[in-house]
Amino acid sequence: MAATVADIIKVMETMAPLRLAEEWDNVGLQVGQLDWPVRSIWVALDPLYDVVDGACRNGVDLLITHHPLIFNPLRCINFDTPVGSVIQAAAGHKLAIFAAHTNFDSAADGINDVLAFRIGLADLKVLKRGDHPGEDSATDYMQKQGLGRVGELEETMELLPFALSIKEKLGLKYIKVAGKPDLPVRRVAVCSGSGSSLMKDFYSSGAQVFISGDLRYHDAREVEALNLGLIDMGHFASEYLMVEVLAKRLDKVLAADHKDIKVEACRLENDPFLVL
Repeated sequence: MAATVADIIKVMETMAPLRLAEEWDNVGLQVGQLDWPVRSIWVALDPLYDVVDGACRNGVDLLITHHPLIFNPLRCINFDTPVGSVIQAAAGHKLAIFAAHTNFDSAADGINDVLAFRIGLADLKVLKRGDHPGEDSATDYMQKQGLGRVGELEETMELLPFALSIKEKLGLKYIKVAGKPDLPVRRVAVCSGSGSSLMKDFYSSGAQVFISGDLRYHDAREVEALNLGLIDMGHFASEYLMVEVLAKRLDKVLAADHKDIKVEACRLENDPFLVL
């Protein structure tokens, strides 16, 4: 018997529990039915029309994305709008769309842990712990759940060489740095995606530098005044690494009971910003 959308959602729940999502977020099934059969899965960062169209043309049954297709309640579904055109294409080809967003950010071994390890941080702790329903903060596993991470470098580095090492390790096209180039860095805070809302948590973490995306001009001015540092690696770059990681992880888990399901990382996405 073929696996269904509901079966895959149960597996995703073990990796990124829905209860970990922020209140403002909209995670879970975005389009489709729980009883639809699944034999092919794509993992992507965004439910773009080109991604959905590619999935439909390749006979994919389930598209798992990081960013949700629907953030706010829809008053109507107009097929001429970006969201409407995606819904039309997905529904017409029985392509289910599922989002794991801030729940995958906060999950233990989720995107923030992956980003921190890729940067070279050890002894990781949560930057901002969430107050999620049913959370037992006394357990070691729950202590690892929350937004962002704080960790230690193996040895102290100056800010500019550290930023350049991140650019090289992650294969980034660009990186922005604020703070004194020779600032000594040993303790580092990271947050995938947009990290401006966690600036206060960074200040109280004891870290010398904060790595994230979409950091603001006034954030940079403030860290300069506090003799700290910021590294803005871009929103896309800070999260796109989840695509390959989640695809491999999901493929490994499903191989035990559903060897017939093919899981692939979508290769159709690029950073929307072109740096000239």
